[in-house]
Amino acid sequence: MGITKKYVVEIEKAKEANGTRPSVGPVYRNVLAKHGFRPITNGLNSCWDVFRSSVEKHPNNPMLGEREMIIHHHHHHANKEQVEAEAAAAGKYVWLTYKQVYDTVLNLADSMLTRGGVTKGARCGIYGINCTKWVLTMQACNALALHCVPLYDTLGAGAVKYIICHAEVSIVFAQETKISEVLKTFPDTGKYLKTLVSFGTITNEQKLVAEKCGLEVFSWEEFLHLETNKERDIVNNDQLPLKMRSDICTIMYTSGTTGEPKGVVITNESILSILSGVHHHLESMSEEFRVSDVFFSYLPLAHIFDRVIEELFISTGASIGFWRGDIKLLIDDLKELKPTVFCAVPRVLDRIYSGLVEKISSSGFLKQSLFNIAYTYKLHNMGKGYKHEEAAPTFDKIIFSKVKEGLGGNMRLILSGAAPLSTSVETFLRVVTCAHVLQGYGLTETCAGSFVAQPNEISMTGTVGPPLPNVDVCLISVPEMGYDALAGAPRGEILLRGNSLFSGYYKREDLTKEAFVDGWFHTGDIGEWQPDGSMKIIDRKKNIFKLSQGEYVSVENLEAIFSLVSCIDTIWIYGNSFESFLVAVVNPNKESLECWATENGVPGDFCSICENPKTNAYILQQLTNIAKEKKLKGFEFIKAVHVDPIPFDMDRDLLTPTFKKKRAQLLKYYQKVVDGMYKSRR
Repeated sequence: MGITKKYVVEIEKAKEANGTRPSVGPVYRNVLAKHGFRPITNGLNSCWDVFRSSVEKHPNNPMLGEREMIIHHHHHHANKEQVEAEAAAAGKYVWLTYKQVYDTVLNLADSMLTRGGVTKGARCGIYGINCTKWVLTMQACNALALHCVPLYDTLGAGAVKYIICHAEVSIVFAQETKISEVLKTFPDTGKYLKTLVSFGTITNEQKLVAEKCGLEVFSWEEFLHLETNKERDIVNNDQLPLKMRSDICTIMYTSGTTGEPKGVVITNESILSILSGVHHHLESMSEEFRVSDVFFSYLPLAHIFDRVIEELFISTGASIGFWRGDIKLLIDDLKELKPTVFCAVPRVLDRIYSGLVEKISSSGFLKQSLFNIAYTYKLHNMGKGYKHEEAAPTFDKIIFSKVKEGLGGNMRLILSGAAPLSTSVETFLRVVTCAHVLQGYGLTETCAGSFVAQPNEISMTGTVGPPLPNVDVCLISVPEMGYDALAGAPRGEILLRGNSLFSGYYKREDLTKEAFVDGWFHTGDIGEWQPDGSMKIIDRKKNIFKLSQGEYVSVENLEAIFSLVSCIDTIWIYGNSFESFLVAVVNPNKESLECWATENGVPGDFCSICENPKTNAYILQQLTNIAKEKKLKGFEFIKAVHVDPIPFDMDRDLLTPTFKKKRAQLLKYYQKVVDGMYKSRR
């Protein structure tokens, strides 16, 4: 194969198909790990050890920071805007050091043992946006070898209840505004949930509701200052349970394609392996994290991407600053914190990109021309192999420094994950932010990062880079989709193997067996090896896709729901990971629609009824109504629709003989219509 795999090395030969099994391509590994993966440091057996060793090395380093809220006293005649502006006023970041965090965590763990009565292996839920208390609770779980179970509501209304019952969660820590949500899960969760602690306060009303449910509730302060059993004061005796690498660290629930959320079981060893691999990768490029680094935390800690990066920062002794929880104030928090590392999903980077483009295009001809000259020059030099800081230092100073200041002024690394970043946005940000912009790929099941692009390699734009030096990778052919793992440009489903992988789906032996075959995890994503050994994600094996904010959409499931609308015969729903919403093509029900048209004075034959904007609005409204009735999530709503009077058929190759939709064909046939719908809605 004419592949000059610069970044990976072949460790096993390709296996030909035996009988019906599709063929498997060669196994590759990052070149850094050609003699085996770097072992985990001796004496590090858990995430608790990682934290404790950083406390020993860097006790006085700032660890967790939040903005101080400034509360003003209002005069009676202050107007509403003034009041709101002042209410939103936030001051500087206020920090807790590693030692302060450690002391509070031990205090918290003591209360959990004494009052919560939790022992090693119990499940502790954490529910709320990222904040200092989230990490304090997470570290208390690490200290006591509890299984940390993040709860989050984007999985839909019943998800929190489902997770508490399925994982048998006995204690939950929750943001003040989520307390009522937890109480709503009673009586169903009453069998398991015994203690509820608010990150803030608890109202008397909530206390009464909780008592009825046989649940003990505490405000944060109350819980922290409980009279604990002094005999067993873990703060002094360090009476913490023994922790092993094979112990479960966290159970992360992820939205499955169909049915209930799945609990992905992640052990200490998985997280330690990934930390080791990432450190190895960064050191090889002299880009390793340093104690002076500052991370901006806003992507949910309930997801693996942010969780692993925060563990990386903690292992370095660096600092983590939290956002205020309002997307509109995100850039404001960023400017105040001045972080060096920022993790993003394409949706956020798209926002930053369009903000910058707008600024430039409204800045007058001269400035715009100068910007374009600088941009072209720098991109050209980066393309020739210059590092981004050496490609155009003068232009960086006089032109791009403004962009850099807009991101706080210290940014050196922007990591993008969860969905593909469009090539134009990635290229633009690589040039103008004066920081590395790297795409990565991984799943909850692979403990976040499995691939990450190399800095200063502009040719890797649009790929997720080579594998990290802690996983083995191979492709397996998917003949039914026309992907061949042994072709000149090898394509197929990505299989992964290594110690950083999850150890199974919680209480779902059946799903675990499906996902792991002969020790290989089947990701369900289709990749294409690039000549240099980086990976490009080109498709998804099942009929499920991600939107640009990283949310999964199970399309069959939604089509079944929307088909319940009486004026619709068939519906084809489309979305992709460069867009944030769904669009659809509908075959309407002739009788139902003609009846509506007569009643509403819409003239003409069936075809002209279908073309009438009034009809379009009516059908869209019907779709919205059923989405609300079925409590669908915002990103599952249809935002634009095209009404086609001619039913999907086999003549145009849009259906299989058994009337299944041929999605690739439908897209090809309706491509212009789809593009038009996205354009009109934007």
